[in-house]
Amino acid sequence: FVADQFQAHVIWFGANPMLPGRRYILRTETDSVSATVTALKHQVNINSFAREAAKSLQMNEVGVCNISTQAPIAFDAYKDNRSTGNFILVDRATNATVGAGMIDFPLRRADNVHWQVTDVNKGARAATKSQRPGVLWFTGLSGSGKSTIANALDRLLHARGKHTYMLDGDNVRHGLNRDLGFTEADRVENIRRVAEVAKLMADAGLIVLVSLISPFRDERRMARELMEEDEFIEIFVDTPLDECARRDPKGLYEKAFAGKIANFTGVSSPYEVPESPELRLETVGHEPAALALKIEQFLERRMEEK
Repeated sequence: FVADQFQAHVIWFGANPMLPGRRYILRTETDSVSATVTALKHQVNINSFAREAAKSLQMNEVGVCNISTQAPIAFDAYKDNRSTGNFILVDRATNATVGAGMIDFPLRRADNVHWQVTDVNKGARAATKSQRPGVLWFTGLSGSGKSTIANALDRLLHARGKHTYMLDGDNVRHGLNRDLGFTEADRVENIRRVAEVAKLMADAGLIVLVSLISPFRDERRMARELMEEDEFIEIFVDTPLDECARRDPKGLYEKAFAGKIANFTGVSSPYEVPESPELRLETVGHEPAALALKIEQFLERRMEEK
């Protein structure tokens, strides 16, 4: 077979769980490609072999998954050829092997779906707006000031005649992502969907302001890789946890510290600090308007360097 989607049985080795929507490196006997677990259909109980519902796989757990690769690869079903029907999954950040799999069969659902080329492209749309498209990705703890600063920047750019749109983490959960909760798996899917929407908006020539906690480096990296080179600008809104808890504009930290909210970033769920963001904003002692102006000046320099 040659395909870019298949079903497989996967055994997980990683200390961190396997999450649908997260990207890994998939290696077979002949290929090495970027791959995503698009669906975890069920977990297999290794004692009874019963099928059990699951949203993630923990260490030493086995599941049946749908996997999509960035490019088509050649393979056989494992039952027909063990050498060409197996693969490993590698963590993209650490290069550690985190899973192994046996391919069941190819998925042919996308065979008749092709990208439709249009006459009006991103460059033409951007030219009519006299601006350079981009995705400004605000990340930080809840209460850090992401949305406040993004909103101030949105006003500033709009006043300058720029064409923008703001994707706010709370707002998208009222519609696009209303079916998602706050488990690690749901957070990964939340970021994936927003990143895909941001990509479409950038293709329309817009400057897109995304305000999401987006706690995991892997998903922020995934969002960056969806965009064209130099189109993704990561903005780390760096506010200490104790300051976020002091502000607590929505009363969430009080509930989280009392154990009334599960999987709360910074309290009961991790936040992975950006390693090399394009901009790092320290909010303590600085007004949102001043920080928004700092970002605008960064964008102006970026336009001059084009």
